[in-house]
Amino acid sequence: MYIVVIVLTVIVALLLIGIVLIQKSKGGGLSSQFGGAGSVMGVRQTNSFLEKATWTLASLIVVLSVVAAYTMPKASTQTTVRTQATAPAPQPAGNQFGTTAPAAPAAPATPAAPAEAPAAPASSAQ
Repeated sequence: MYIVVIVLTVIVALLLIGIVLIQKSKGGGLSSQFGGAGSVMGVRQTNSFLEKATWTLASLIVVLSVVAAYTMPKASTQTTVRTQATAPAPQPAGNQFGTTAPAAPAAPATPAAPAEAPAAPASSAQ
């Protein structure tokens, strides 16, 4: 039902756009576009028809919006939990979100002991 109401709202909105685009802003409208329109419906009747169609379509959009609000699918307030056939894998130690605490930085490697320094040359007493 909700989809039908939404489709009807879109159709009515498109019709309303068409009716508004046909009208002229200062009152000429459809009657000024066609020379023979005065002989068929009359100038005053054409503007009256477009105005009535505009108000009818606008009120129809309001009514369809209210109907759409009542027929909208309801959101579920219950949360569903997926059950697994096997037990869940154990989580590593960490915080409540399942992430582990960052590992402590590794201690910097101590430089290797330098090779023995060459012995100082024996002083030659000559």
